Amino acid sequence: MALIIEVFEEAETKKTSKNPKQVHGIINLSNSKGGEMTIRNTKDNSFKAILAEPELFVDFLKDYVKIDFLKDIEPADIEDMTERFLPLFQENKDSDTVKKINLKGSNIPLFVIAIVEHESQVNHRASFKMLQYITLVLTEYEKDANKDDLNASRAKDFKFPPVLPIIFYDGVGRWTAEINFLEKTELNDIFHKYIPKFEYELVGLNKYEVEDLVQFGNALSFIMIIDKIQTADGMSLLAKLPPDYIEKLRYNIPPHLNKLLADVITLLLKRIKVPDEEISEIAEQLYRRRLQEMFSLIEKYDVQETRREAREEGRAEGRVEVAKKLLLMDIPVDKIVSASSLTHEEVEKLRE
Repeated sequence: MALIIEVFEEAETKKTSKNPKQVHGIINLSNSKGGEMTIRNTKDNSFKAILAEPELFVDFLKDYVKIDFLKDIEPADIEDMTERFLPLFQENKDSDTVKKINLKGSNIPLFVIAIVEHESQVNHRASFKMLQYITLVLTEYEKDANKDDLNASRAKDFKFPPVLPIIFYDGVGRWTAEINFLEKTELNDIFHKYIPKFEYELVGLNKYEVEDLVQFGNALSFIMIIDKIQTADGMSLLAKLPPDYIEKLRYNIPPHLNKLLADVITLLLKRIKVPDEEISEIAEQLYRRRLQEMFSLIEKYDVQETRREAREEGRAEGRVEVAKKLLLMDIPVDKIVSASSLTHEEVEKLRE
């Protein structure tokens, strides 16, 4: 989720700037100091900021957690409890999110614990960490229930609320940690009766192809698709998105998320070395919800980039041919390096 991370790092940077220069709230790259943006390493805060948007959190549950019971949840049903629980947790990690969902027709809420794991190394402690979180959430729920009646939780009809634990994994490799805490405990074949047996829901982003994400047709899917683009070559992903998907985005993206998405694509284009003037034009179209125009600009840039790469490839082949001819003439390596602009190692490899 590197791209999403960068978006909110930039947002944090702008908060501390005395004179941020923006166009319609979009980062104005040409006016940034030295033409470059300062990015702070706040990965965990970035993920939490995304799921702090109620609409995106609802999309997350409906699209990535396949539980039919959650299909009727609306943004207004969600209450963020994260700041209450993180200070109680011994391993404070700002990406962790705790939500209280007020279920329609019920006095009992649903608590959702979402932990993000975006490192390449799998966290094999995840099931125990989730057990700690669940215990904290239920302990605080009991305290609230006993505020007016100290014995409320001792009553026969008192019940604890359900807790939905989710691990969101954005790493490259396969998630190999135990899903069930029972499997993380020694001698579980003997003592299985006495060991917590809960499972957490694993959401692995790397198993979703662009075709899968397109089916969702919402703001979160657009962010996830953008996050898959790592080089200028990947721009073709955006240029080739189906027209009906673009139309869905036009109707399914709430206006107040325009700024978020504009920043996402701005950081994407900056990361893959698109010229600043191109970035400003493309991001401006997105911010103004002119999605078709934005994708047309992306397609135009994709064609230009393909031509530029072809020219660069041709020049590189020409340099190699020059070096080969000079080697045949027994010209010293240092002079060949100077004449061909190849590195010393490249010339030596050609000679071998």
